[in-house]
Amino acid sequence: MTAFQIDYTDNVATALEPLEPGRVVLRGDASEPTIEAVTEVPAGHKIALRQIESGEDIVKYGVVIGRAVEQIPKGSWVHLHNIRSIYDERSSHLDAVTGAPKDTRYE
Repeated sequence: MTAFQIDYTDNVATALEPLEPGRVVLRGDASEPTIEAVTEVPAGHKIALRQIESGEDIVKYGVVIGRAVEQIPKGSWVHLHNIRSIYDERSSHLDAVTGAPKDTRYE
């Protein structure tokens, strides 16, 4: 299993394939050669490279892309269920798995 750390200062990496709990090889500008995934992480989603505290910035591409809304353990899936975008308030209202709006009722 592999993930890609874009910038050395990032605290998340992107899963290059679906990740299951276990050893993940880090590519790119990786701060470590491997990490232990502790949760499943869908392909294209983020994995925490270290424990991230509630309220702490999420850094990807060497820039802040969001903020943790709860403590995120190292090796865990980082997505809409545990972070908020600092650029798009609407993302907080999307289902973490499907991306469907949770605040809109369809009839």
